[in-house]
Amino acid sequence: MSFGRLLFLAVILAFTGVPARPQTQTQSEKPLPALDDFLKEVRKHLSSDRLLLSQYTYTEKVTVRELDGKGKIKSTHESIYEVYPSHEPGLTYRRQIAKDGKPTSPQDLEKQDRKQDKKLKDHEKKLEREGIGARERRLAKEAEEERKEEIAIDEMFRLYQIRMEGRETLDEHPAVILSFQPRPDYRPKTDEGKILAKIAGRAWFNEQDCELARMEVKLIDNISLGWGLLARLNRGAAGVLQRRKINNEIWLPAEVHFTGSARLLLLKGMNVDFRGQYSDFLKFTVETQVKFRKDP
Repeated sequence: MSFGRLLFLAVILAFTGVPARPQTQTQSEKPLPALDDFLKEVRKHLSSDRLLLSQYTYTEKVTVRELDGKGKIKSTHESIYEVYPSHEPGLTYRRQIAKDGKPTSPQDLEKQDRKQDKKLKDHEKKLEREGIGARERRLAKEAEEERKEEIAIDEMFRLYQIRMEGRETLDEHPAVILSFQPRPDYRPKTDEGKILAKIAGRAWFNEQDCELARMEVKLIDNISLGWGLLARLNRGAAGVLQRRKINNEIWLPAEVHFTGSARLLLLKGMNVDFRGQYSDFLKFTVETQVKFRKDP
């Protein structure tokens, strides 16, 4: 499970209707909105950034720094991608256009394009050959995934203690702050819940749009992925997600930043500083993709 996915799961938790503790306000502030009413409005806008991003092409810049025990940089790797979305799993195209400051050669760009074209054509042929039974099984699997997600979200309603902490100005707009902390006596039943029980943090929601604008999370226990064989994120690791309103119509991620110690594929541990930055959003169409691929 990617760190972005973990952040999204934490976002959902911040939307749940867990009773808040009493709030305090200064005389100069207008009253905070009622928690239940505010959360109902937030829930109307609740959607995975993965689904939102599938509607847009965008540029993704990924910077990974490995740090030594004193926090000094040992190595830096940077990649820049043009990203073309797909609702179908595995078909989103991340076209690498630069690596460590060097543009990708025209030959490598063409190689990437040919590989993606083949993948798309193979998928189209597979759908053409798909019988009624196979199609029903595929749709049933998709429905089952949606059902499991609903079950996980239902559990999230019970997992966290939520506090409304106040209001701050964020990007020149008022934002309501919620903090979330796992309930110590709750035993999660879903895989997502077991991970989220090890995460706490704060979230800022644009008060006018009721959209997530910023979230800060911290691991309060180690998280193992793939039984610890794929990766382990250690307690104390922290992350920040920032979202911006794009074209005055939709909220999308602007930056994800993660710092902490981790172990990958049973290799030695490392201190990592990961930053993903998202820009150049354009509403996705087939014509958009063709145009971008013709660019040098």
